[in-house]
Amino acid sequence: MGPLVNPIAIVQARMGSTRLPGKVLMPLAGRPVLGHVVERLSYCSTLAGIVVATTTQASDDAIAEFCEGADVAVFRGSEADVLDRYYRASARFEADPVVRITADCPAIDPTVVDQVVSGFLEGEYDLFGLTGEFPDGLDCTVFARSALDRAWEEATLASEREHVGPYIQNHPELFQTGGIELFEGQGHQRWTLDEPEDYELLTAIFEALYRPDSPFLSGEVLEFLDGHPELMAINHNVVRNEGYMTSLENDEVVE
Repeated sequence: MGPLVNPIAIVQARMGSTRLPGKVLMPLAGRPVLGHVVERLSYCSTLAGIVVATTTQASDDAIAEFCEGADVAVFRGSEADVLDRYYRASARFEADPVVRITADCPAIDPTVVDQVVSGFLEGEYDLFGLTGEFPDGLDCTVFARSALDRAWEEATLASEREHVGPYIQNHPELFQTGGIELFEGQGHQRWTLDEPEDYELLTAIFEALYRPDSPFLSGEVLEFLDGHPELMAINHNVVRNEGYMTSLENDEVVE
């Protein structure tokens, strides 16, 4: 295999969140959440492009319209089969490797993304991601196109279709996986957007730190929250990775 030279960030986004409908277009510091995600990814030095992957549901017309207005590439595919959406988006835009980002992470750190992508490119990996006790909301995983294609062909469990990485992670005999640990003792931090409490915290963070000319980074958020410990209590009861846990509970074979 030759060098992988087209790292594309594919940002999964939809309006139909059950816990906080329309969350990806909610305003933060004067622009939509998805706008912040795309803007922050634009500061990455390792990415060749950014694609928003939404669904064909009418409710997601608003996401497509936002992308068109912001001159951001958009792909529309299956709502439930997110693995299929990524497979088709990566094929359409010739992504290799594929950098998975979710649109409910407006505080995504471009320097973290760059370190994860660089880690992937430096080894012979099928999957490489951020590991350890990192703040929820900095999630970034990089996939080899060949691994994503194989997962698309072979995955049958609902949890392996509703999410992009589980089939690869569940088959270490087939795939080479790795990761980079950049944080210690920060697993209790929650900077993602799933609940109204998350929105309240993120609003405080963005009102304090957002600047249009350069992205605030993880260290600044940690310093800000360290100085305002009462803010961390806002969403400390929200369960991490609840969506994936629900998928596992409801697993059944997809024909």
